Amino acid sequence: MTTTTLLDVRGVTMRFGGLTAVNQVDLTVGQGEIIGLIGPNGAGKTTFFNCLTGLYVPTEGTVSYRGTILPPKPHLVTRAGIARTFQNIRLFANMTVLENVLVGRHTRTREGLLSAVLRGPGYRRAEAESREKAMELLEFTGLAAKADHLSRNLPYGEQRKLEIARALASDPGLLLLDEPTAGMNPQETRAAEELVFAIRDRGISVLVIEHDMRFIFNLCDRTAVLVQGQKIVEGDRETVQSDERVITAYLGAPFDGTGSTASEAEK
Repeated sequence: MTTTTLLDVRGVTMRFGGLTAVNQVDLTVGQGEIIGLIGPNGAGKTTFFNCLTGLYVPTEGTVSYRGTILPPKPHLVTRAGIARTFQNIRLFANMTVLENVLVGRHTRTREGLLSAVLRGPGYRRAEAESREKAMELLEFTGLAAKADHLSRNLPYGEQRKLEIARALASDPGLLLLDEPTAGMNPQETRAAEELVFAIRDRGISVLVIEHDMRFIFNLCDRTAVLVQGQKIVEGDRETVQSDERVITAYLGAPFDGTGSTASEAEK
C-alpha cells in the first residue's frame, strides 16, 4: 500500500561553529504513520526537531511538508500544519487549562486587532468556535473537568496532556512529540501511548522522540536511530533492536561515523 508522504527531510545538517550536531539526516513521515526517533543523550534529536519546526535554520538540507519547502519560522511551520511539544513543558503557568489551549488556536483564527477591539459579530463567532474546539480537545485528552484550573496546579502527567492538547488546537496534520513520557510512571506512560494512538486515529501523523524503548517499539511503525548526529539505521522493531551499531551506542562505545565503532576500528 502506498502512503502519502507528509514530511520529507533531505540532508538536514546543523552546525554550531565547529560542532556538527546533526549530519546529513534524511527522514520521511507518511500519512497515518507513527515514527520514532531514538538515540543516546546528545545524539542531536531535539536539535533535529528544532530544524524541522523553524527554531533553527539548518546549515544544509531541506524540510518539506506536503511537497512544499517550509520557511524557517516557527509560526509559519505551525500554520503549514506541523505542531510540537517540548522536552521541558512550556505551559503558561498563570493561565487556565482552557486558556492554554485557546492560545494554540491563534494560527487558525483570522480576526484582526480591529475586530478584537470592536468585538463585532465576526469576532464573537470566532471566539465561540475556538472555545468549542478547545473544550472538545480537553474532553479528548481527559482534561475537560479541569478547564478552569490554573495549569500550574495540574499534576505532571496532566500538564503533558495539556501541552499535547494545545498543540492539537492548531489543527496539525503532523504532531512532533519531544519525550512525551519523561518523568511519568508506568500508568501515565500507558495512558500516553493510548493517547498517541487516538491522535493517529484522528488522521494526524506523529513523530516522537523518546528514551523509553518499550513505549517506542509498542507505538511506532518505524524507528530511526541517531548517534552523534547521524542516522545509523531505520526500520521496524526487529531491524533496530538487532542492529549491532544500536546495541553498541546504548552500551556506551563511541561511534566513529563510518558504520563501525571506534573499538572495531582499532582492531
